[in-house]
Parts: sequence; C-alpha cells; structure tokens
Amino acid sequence: MTTTSMKDVARAAGVSVGTVSNVLNRPEAVAEETRSRVQAAIAELGYVRNDSARQLRAGRSRTVAVVVLDVANPFFTDVVRGAEPLIESAGGVVTVCDSGEDVRRERRHLEILEEQRVLGLLITPVDDTSASWIERLSGHDIPLVLVDRGAGRHPHCSVAVDDVHGGRLAAGHLADRGHARIAFVGGPASIPQVADRLQGCRDVCDERGIALEVFTTAGLNFAAGREAVEQMLGLDERPTAMFCANDLVALGALQALTMHGVKVPQECAIIGYDDIDFAAAAAVPLSSIRQPRSQLGRTAAQLLFDEIGEGEGHTHRNVVFQPELVARASTSREL
Repeated sequence: MTTTSMKDVARAAGVSVGTVSNVLNRPEAVAEETRSRVQAAIAELGYVRNDSARQLRAGRSRTVAVVVLDVANPFFTDVVRGAEPLIESAGGVVTVCDSGEDVRRERRHLEILEEQRVLGLLITPVDDTSASWIERLSGHDIPLVLVDRGAGRHPHCSVAVDDVHGGRLAAGHLADRGHARIAFVGGPASIPQVADRLQGCRDVCDERGIALEVFTTAGLNFAAGREAVEQMLGLDERPTAMFCANDLVALGALQALTMHGVKVPQECAIIGYDDIDFAAAAAVPLSSIRQPRSQLGRTAAQLLFDEIGEGEGHTHRNVVFQPELVARASTSREL
C-alpha cells in the first residue's frame, strides 16, 4: 500500500510543503481559503501525519516516563492512574518503567529514556545514589518531578507524603491499644520512605517507653512479611504488634501468622502503610496509614507540565501531603 506524503498533499492543493506543514501545526498563520484547500486535499488523499517523524525532527517525544520502585505494588499503579488523565489530555502518552528497587536497573532505564529524549519524567528514586543520573537528565533539559520523595537539596519539583508523621501515626495507634513491644518490618533501610517511617515509629516508642524490634527486609513485598514473621516467632519474647512499612509486607505477615495459628489481632496486631485496595479486602481487614495515591500522581503530572510550559521562568514547588490513619479489624483489640 502506498503511503500518502506531505508532498502529495502539497501537489494536490497547489501549495508548497511548508504551507501544508503550517496548516497542520500553525493553522492561524495560513489564509482561510488556502487552509480550506489544503484540508480538502488531506481529506481526499487520506493523509495521516507521521507523528513519530515530526517528534524526531523536534528532538522530543510525547512520552512521559514514570519510573517506579515496584510495578507489582498497587500503590504505584494508583499513582500512575492519577497522573495519566492529565498527561493524556495534554497530548502525551505514559510509559511505565520498573526499577525493581535496583539502582543498576534504574540506571539502565534512565539511559534509554535519555536517548529517547522523553518529554518529561516522574520518578521515585531507589535511593540517594540515583541523584547523579537525575541531575544528568535535568542538565539535558528533561523536566522531571520526584514522586513519593521530597526534593531535599535537589532543585526539582516533588510530591511526597510526610512519612515520619505516618510512622508516628502507626506507632501511636498501636501504643494507644496497649502494646508495649512492637516490631517494625521493612527495608532496605536505604529507601528514604522506609527510613522515615521507622524514624516516626522509633520516636513514639522512645517517648512512650515501648520496646521496638526492627526486622530489616531485602524488599517491600509479600515474601518479606512472611520471612519477618518466621524470625519473630523464634524470639523468646515476641512483639504483640507489627508495623509494616507497606501493605504488601503487612499482607505477607498476616498470611504467615495465620498459617502458624497466631490470631490477629488477639495475639498479634498488624498495621500497614499505603491503604491499597487489598488492605480492606483481607481476611482480617488491615489497618493502614493511607496515602493520597491518585492525588500524588495527578499533582506530579501538573507540576511537570507547569515546568514544561513555563520554561526558564518556572519556580520549583515541593508539595507534601499528610497521611491518614485508617483503623480496621487487624488492630481492633483493646489489651
């Protein structure tokens, strides 16, 4: 099948290729009679613009890349869903990259995205070692927003949740239920969100004289929660409550406790973090610290397009949301 070109349209309309280009990209610059003639030729010939070629000539794609820690975690799915409508309404398309909490894998993604000259980037960095590559992309005029991460000393827009406060909410809730020995489960510790949640938990435990056992995990998934329970059950003096760094870890812990015949919450209470949909649907509905997942994504996308539109006049913004305690059956027992 022969593909109709812009030259074919120009020939049929009796105008130059430049005029056809203006009709497609700057119609207000073309006289109405000429514009109508070109549009009629486009319709008659069935011309479809080669958007990929146009983007390459412009040196920029329409792709907004979202780099997340774990694509299997519904938290990040909800963040992407929050960002996608705004990106699509602006004529962009979303591509999702999964770093798998691996710095080397993250770097490979960023190398490819740099080569593709993506329109912009929303990223949850693996850890602080990601900073050099993030600065490299920014230096190549690729706008980016840090997601679920404060900007700190970096000159970028960011959307985040006050995770230290979230950790305080979780530990305070367990303390109010009378628990005097709490386990914190999550890791690796190099992930800032994990470190902040642990810090908030530790602060409350120190203030209220609560013993804290820390189980540092290799990841934030079901397996991590199950493995932590195996370790915890081997202690001579077991914690009566667990604060898990996210809901996937908490759901894994809930499964393992149930398999070992440990009653939740009567013998061990559990609270997670994120409040993904699966939390409320668990066999024992899971208490959790809710993050505004969709709002994080939507706000990040808005900040990105603000930067794209404002160019050098853009002022970076760092938006911090407050988490919320959602108490359910997994922590309901009064001791």
